[in-house]
Amino acid sequence: MNTPATHYAHLADLSALVGQHLGSSDWMLVDQARIDRFAEATGDLQWIHCNELQASVGPYGCTIAHGFLTLSLISTMFESAFVVEDVQMGLNYGLNKVRFPAPVLVGSRVRGHFTLQGYEPLEGGAQLAVRVEVECEGQDKPVCVADTLGRRYTHNDR
Repeated sequence: MNTPATHYAHLADLSALVGQHLGSSDWMLVDQARIDRFAEATGDLQWIHCNELQASVGPYGCTIAHGFLTLSLISTMFESAFVVEDVQMGLNYGLNKVRFPAPVLVGSRVRGHFTLQGYEPLEGGAQLAVRVEVECEGQDKPVCVADTLGRRYTHNDR
């Protein structure tokens, strides 16, 4: 079941929400097919990700997702976590800090929780600093914590 995204009418409204939770994403399944497609796309074919037989006797008893696969899912998680109605375009600007405190075991479901850390007005929009904690169903520790920087614009003329 999909979680309805939290809706905000105007980008400028977020300036008053620094330090607050903006929303949580839908759950996403991280199955072996997704891991294999990521491995093929990036060339990272390490056995802990791609060799189910060898990984079955490894430290986790199964394959695990690449940390960068988990990080890359944050873009999609943003879309289902919250929507700002007057935003016409968004761009990834960068990351300030990323950590992978726990592995994502194959077959797990993950979702992101988004907290606004900073709001900086820009011409035609704003730069948002957002802390994302990626939760893995059934685990106590987050599997990824990332401080993201994104630019959101209320016009398409960028």
